[in-house]
Amino acid sequence: MKSNKLKMYDKAGLVLRIETVINDPTEFRVRRRKAGSQELQWQPLRKGVAWLWRYAEVSRSANRRYLEALVVVDDDSAARRFLDRVTKPAQLNGRAKRALQPLSPADQQLFRAALRGEHRLQGFRNKDLARQLYAKGTKDANERRRRCGRVTRLIQLLRAHGVVAKIPRTRRYRVTARGERLMSAAIKVKEVDLPKKISEAA
Repeated sequence: MKSNKLKMYDKAGLVLRIETVINDPTEFRVRRRKAGSQELQWQPLRKGVAWLWRYAEVSRSANRRYLEALVVVDDDSAARRFLDRVTKPAQLNGRAKRALQPLSPADQQLFRAALRGEHRLQGFRNKDLARQLYAKGTKDANERRRRCGRVTRLIQLLRAHGVVAKIPRTRRYRVTARGERLMSAAIKVKEVDLPKKISEAA
């Protein structure tokens, strides 16, 4: 993520080591007093030994999330059961939403956009998802509104199936644990399992 990195080392195939490297701490937040005030606010993390405790917290959390994501990829048995459920229509606030199509190109693109690493810390907004789904930007105001409306409907679709959840008092959304398992499994099935099965059958 920009100048910050998450590295994985495989020591002789026996020991897996995860390491977070923080070169730009301002990408992260820390609760500290606002200048000239006693009020605590979430502000950009600074460089300096005084903040090493926060560096450790951020790094530990990043390492944990990465390891949890690896577990999902390796053990997708629960996610495969979820795949059966989401291929049926669902409801959000009393409104019917279509079934997900986990192996379709459109839903695969949506899954990849939602799972991107930069969304792990603070979630994603409508425009973050739109940036991934539409490779080319547009200056047309009407087209921007159409894209915004379409992405809103896609987010509602994911919410209806329990794949993402709204972060309270914000316009951001986060991927749920269920969504992590489901979307990772769907991508793995299409990119790894199906080609392997087809190759074996040929």
